[in-house]
Amino acid sequence: MVQASVGFHCPECSSAQSTKVITGTQVFGKTSDPIVTKVLIAINIAVYVAVVFNGGSVNSAQGDLYQNLWTWGPIIGDGEWHRLVTGAFLHSGIMHLGMNMYLLWLLGRVLEPALGKVSFGLLYAVSLMGGAVGVMLLSPGSPTVGASGAVFGLMGAMVVMQWRAGQNPWQSGILTLVVLNLVITFAVPNISIGGHVGGLIAGALAGGAMTVRTKGHRLPTLAHISGLIVFFAVLSVLAILLSARALSQYLG
Repeated sequence: MVQASVGFHCPECSSAQSTKVITGTQVFGKTSDPIVTKVLIAINIAVYVAVVFNGGSVNSAQGDLYQNLWTWGPIIGDGEWHRLVTGAFLHSGIMHLGMNMYLLWLLGRVLEPALGKVSFGLLYAVSLMGGAVGVMLLSPGSPTVGASGAVFGLMGAMVVMQWRAGQNPWQSGILTLVVLNLVITFAVPNISIGGHVGGLIAGALAGGAMTVRTKGHRLPTLAHISGLIVFFAVLSVLAILLSARALSQYLG
């Protein structure tokens, strides 16, 4: 046996070509301060605190502010389109907020330096709106809150971009994280399947079209940024149309 960095290997294994493990930093280049990620986390926390001080509690968000911002198909179709976005900044409790913000931080601190602040912000917006489309498609009559649709989109984008960069998403752990979260999504009641799956698909599609800032410092082009804006606009129109359909069904 031959001593290795982790345990021992047989001589045949040691003589074979070693597998190169590629970290996020090695793939995407030098890290930088994820300012947009921090701002998004700060907004989510600020909204949660505002809800608590307006009739809610730490473990059970409620009250007028909460109900005026959550994502709900019929009332969105009646003209309150802002709810497609604001619902993604609400959380039902401290655990809900904590888990989403923890995942947002883990993903954002890798993706934001790789994509640049503008592109990362657009990726988050596209993922968020993809989650809203999923909600309006599968459960428009159920009030929905949470940043998990956008977070799922970030996971989908990271999977695609790691594949494109030559890294195995199973090896890095991100694909395992996606699968585990999907199992929880379908197995646990009162979790938005449409929001999670919609965000995941939108983020993966956006990730496949994005320009990654590698060590060669290749920057996003205007066409690339414009494409993300158009994608967001298309998803927004689709979500509004689905909300209008939900309103017509609600009025019966």
